[in-house]
Amino acid sequence: MTDTPIIMHEQQFQKLRLILGKLRLESFSRVVFLVDKNGQQIATHGDVGDLDTTSLASLAAGNVAATGGMARLIGEKEFPTLSHEGERESIHICIIGRVLLVVVFDERSSLGLVKLRVKQASRDLSNLFDELERLAAERREREEALFAEITDDDIDSLFS
Repeated sequence: MTDTPIIMHEQQFQKLRLILGKLRLESFSRVVFLVDKNGQQIATHGDVGDLDTTSLASLAAGNVAATGGMARLIGEKEFPTLSHEGERESIHICIIGRVLLVVVFDERSSLGLVKLRVKQASRDLSNLFDELERLAAERREREEALFAEITDDDIDSLFS
């Protein structure tokens, strides 16, 4: 599913928003993002304020790509989590399959609490994306079955 687009219907998107909302509340985070590895923002929950969310999503994906290169240099596949601690705010990034969970938090929380809550949210998000993958596979099978009945003669007769 890595090369195929993520297709999400309203019901799955609402599940996603619930997972992100629960994570934000339970980890006392400022904002939670879900981003694909290409840097495209999928969903956001929380106080965005004056954050440039497009740039943050893109830079998070670039950060993961860069550290993935470092990981491969030392014999690792990737670093599944990345954390950056600042004076006032910090960022924790967790790789979940083909998406990145980005949590921005301040002094109201701690890295330990964020990691703990991200662990549960990661399982929930993995289950949701497994469901999306299953639905996409079913959709592809239906489409293939629909077009399997069409022959070259049928196509030729349309243009004759």
